[in-house]
Amino acid sequence: MEFVPGPAVHRVLCADCGTPIVPNSANLCVACLRNTVDITEGIPKQSSVSFCRNCERFLSPPQTWTLARPESQELLAICLKRLKGLNKVRLTEAHFIWTEPHSKRLRVSLTIQKEVLTSTILEQIFEIEYLVQHGQCPDCTKLAAKNTWKALVQVRQKVSHKRTFLYLEQLILKHGTQKDTISVKEVRDGLDFFYSQRSHAIKMVEFLAGVVPVRSKGSEQLLSKDTHSGTANYKFTYSVEIVPICKDDLVCIPPKQARQLSNISPLTICTRVGNSFQLLDPVTLQTCEISAQVYWRAPFVSLATVTDLVEFTILDVEPSGTVRGKWVSADAQVAMSGAFKSHGSHSDQDVIMDHENSSVSTQIFHTRTHLGAILQPGDTALGYHLSNANFNSDDFSSLPSSRIPDIILVKKTYPNRRKKNKTRNWKLRSIAKEAGEEGETGAGRGVVGRMGGRDQKKVEEDYELFLRDLEEDPELRGTVNLYVAKDTKMRDATDGARKKGGQYGMDVDEVDTTSATVENGDEQDVEEEPDFPTVKLEELLEEFDEMTLGDSEDS
Repeated sequence: MEFVPGPAVHRVLCADCGTPIVPNSANLCVACLRNTVDITEGIPKQSSVSFCRNCERFLSPPQTWTLARPESQELLAICLKRLKGLNKVRLTEAHFIWTEPHSKRLRVSLTIQKEVLTSTILEQIFEIEYLVQHGQCPDCTKLAAKNTWKALVQVRQKVSHKRTFLYLEQLILKHGTQKDTISVKEVRDGLDFFYSQRSHAIKMVEFLAGVVPVRSKGSEQLLSKDTHSGTANYKFTYSVEIVPICKDDLVCIPPKQARQLSNISPLTICTRVGNSFQLLDPVTLQTCEISAQVYWRAPFVSLATVTDLVEFTILDVEPSGTVRGKWVSADAQVAMSGAFKSHGSHSDQDVIMDHENSSVSTQIFHTRTHLGAILQPGDTALGYHLSNANFNSDDFSSLPSSRIPDIILVKKTYPNRRKKNKTRNWKLRSIAKEAGEEGETGAGRGVVGRMGGRDQKKVEEDYELFLRDLEEDPELRGTVNLYVAKDTKMRDATDGARKKGGQYGMDVDEVDTTSATVENGDEQDVEEEPDFPTVKLEELLEEFDEMTLGDSEDS
């Protein structure tokens, strides 16, 4: 094959340095062309970015504060917005150059192109250094000046316990509703949520109306007014009142309202509380759903709460055949817990039964219950002892005595397992935010129970009851987030207050691993209930927030 040489490449000398080059319109080499024309002219080589150390946000021009991680695309976009003259060139590449985190410097490498002469495009790489200037965003400025809130949501419930707010705290955490909250303050009958914008407060009121039966009312206070521009500055307050009826409460519906609710028996128990609450007649298994709007037309209160529950021992259970969902009607024979407890040593003689000197009544009661599916002879149940009760209620007094049972069983309990004082394999998280703390969470304890004082022990008892409700009710457990308790120990209500732990100051509810010493030696040999509810591992979540290089307490 014959060799065919390629076309000859004609070269000319550079007009400045004399280097042979391919002919171009400028007749200059690349080095001389760069010395002659600077395409970075008009682009500053040094600039600055504003950074708020409190909320860790950068100022994105003109007035937006954005959360951006170091060397992220969001931070790179903020840096490029600070530059003037980029609209006159073509940006082909931009990336960060590593700098020491404490140097307060950001270095960015840019590659730009620009047409300098006819059909001559010049590309150049250069660096820009940014100085990180610390300052305060408007939200943190208000926080530092104690002008922290523009809208306030006051949540109240006129009851003697805090279980509703403990449950409400878990719902807020699961749905992330606390992210817009500036601070939370505990008051006697509820909580106060502070917000920097009115829309955030309205969002919280709508969330509360979707999870619990409430009624709300709004008001506003004029702070200042500009007569020239017609603008005014207001503070808004929203009052939210939760229905004072909780799960497992004994309720006596007014007779007139009971006839309107499918003619249900006035004496009922509350089995579920959501955006409405459900009442159940344990005798007929008839249920009714009462919404917040219906309740506030003619409000009524509970006759008795869970603190009035009494332990009963099940002697015999016979299902009556009526079944409605998970409820099974049954006739039961019960007695007060400990009524037939033997005294003295076990010998060849019969067990001595001390009837005369016993402080507990040995009377056997016959009642009808809705717990026929789970109760067995020998079990222990909690219920209301109506024959010994005295209620200050005209609606209850108007009921005929034939319609008032001696005992109303509410739920099954597990006293033998509770005596063992075993640790739980799960834990909860708490909102740790109080007035004056920065960020979404603070380093204090949970938002419920911070007031301390004489009510501290009562709050811890309510918290233990709330944990037991989560264990025994799978439906209630499905509405909150439970976390795996690995190295963190959990503590019983009688062992003191909750301790702080975990990153971001989230509280971890702890129970002491040292089991309490049993005073009576016979109680150590008590067999546990085989149907004690356990929380399965697949229901628990991992605490990914704690999987960091450093610990918040060590920093």
